[in-house]
Amino acid sequence: MPASALLLRRDFRLPRLLAVGLTLLLPAALAPATGGAEPPVDWRPLFDGKELGQWKPTPFGGEGDVTVADGVLRIAMGADLSGVTWKGDFPKQNFEIALEARRVDGSDFFCGLTFPVGTSSCSLIVGGWGGGVVGLSSIDGEDAANNATTKVFSFTADRWYDVRVRVTPDRIVCLLDDERIIDQPLAGHELSIRAEVVPSQPLGISTYATTAELRKIRWRPAAQGDDPAPPQP
Repeated sequence: MPASALLLRRDFRLPRLLAVGLTLLLPAALAPATGGAEPPVDWRPLFDGKELGQWKPTPFGGEGDVTVADGVLRIAMGADLSGVTWKGDFPKQNFEIALEARRVDGSDFFCGLTFPVGTSSCSLIVGGWGGGVVGLSSIDGEDAANNATTKVFSFTADRWYDVRVRVTPDRIVCLLDDERIIDQPLAGHELSIRAEVVPSQPLGISTYATTAELRKIRWRPAAQGDDPAPPQP
């Protein structure tokens, strides 16, 4: 056989050999890894956008009406506190809870999320004390405006904000629009809630003299050591 014919045969065999090799390698490359961190658990809805379900209006006294329409849970402005309390099952530890909230009318907090922390409770206040304070109430007896978690933001009316809280045995982590804003260690600290929001326990969302809307209320289990977002530099 002429040398040119041998070279031609070799040129045609090389792509075939490469194709066979890739066919053998691709399944292994595309197979899911068996080691390392577990993938995040899917979010579980706490509000279907159609009815209150296990959410019930919180009997603060002087509270505004609670309604559901167009996928939104609306808490109307009351004399002081208004809100809803969850009456279904909910974990006391190792969870993340998230929701979207916006202030429609008023100038005080539009999301007071009270949640369990083991045998204690705590509240994340968003937009309190005149409209801009964010923090945990309470840490070592000091409320959200007067402890190490206190932050001040400028909130825009009718804008949706994504609020997320993660509770594990060693800390509470809070995120606002996916930015870590609070990372509170629990060792050596005492948690509590203000007396006014006791009716929100174990899980509730309240407002103060403000009309607010909520949507996409959801939760998922969380393992200690997982990080919902990297710390900000």
